Amino acid sequence: MGILDGIVEWIAEQVMHGLDLINTSVLGALGCDMSVFLRYFPAAETMYQVFVALAIGLILLLWVWNLFKNFGLGVGSEAEDPVKLSLRSILFIALAWYADDIVNIVLDIGGTPYDWILTSSLPSLDFASFNSVMLTIIGVCANGAVALIVLILVIILAWNYLKLLFEAAERYVLLGVLVYTAPVAFAMGAAQSTANIFKSWCRMFGGQVFLLLMNAWCLRLFVSMVGTFISNPLSI
Repeated sequence: MGILDGIVEWIAEQVMHGLDLINTSVLGALGCDMSVFLRYFPAAETMYQVFVALAIGLILLLWVWNLFKNFGLGVGSEAEDPVKLSLRSILFIALAWYADDIVNIVLDIGGTPYDWILTSSLPSLDFASFNSVMLTIIGVCANGAVALIVLILVIILAWNYLKLLFEAAERYVLLGVLVYTAPVAFAMGAAQSTANIFKSWCRMFGGQVFLLLMNAWCLRLFVSMVGTFISNPLSI
């Protein structure tokens, strides 16, 4: 029984190591680093300069239009103060020009706890004795309904694991889109009439970084839960 006990424990440990390896490799690729995004979407880096030029053009257009409303149409009560408008436009031109550096700072800040979650070691598991595993195997062999239940549980676990992985990949792609369209979002903050668009982008960008952290945390918890189930299948 000692040899079989060791074999069962070794198999269970290898399954856990495999899940942890897949989890770590996928999450490591889908972190707050945009290198994987550029590997699959190389045009994003090239078109980034187009968005920078578009952003500066939009800011200048909003600047001229608001000045025209203020002085040309004589509706100064509805337009922004020219001095504040000019200072705001210059500020957001600088923000649009350095948008890449700004979002990289945010990604570095968000990537720090992400790396902590990713590199944290899973708790050690006390694998059950071979006797309890044998009881489970005998129950499966003796009752076909038990085998069907176990199969359904495995399929449900695998499907939910895949859904979490796809969700993490989806959030990563959306984060990349927000990063490489950041200059246009900064351009929207240059005028009061479009400031809500800029605020919405900020909320979306911060939300995606936070949700990536939550995805990594949930996937690591999922692997830990599977390991606990494998170590003691009779615990349910």
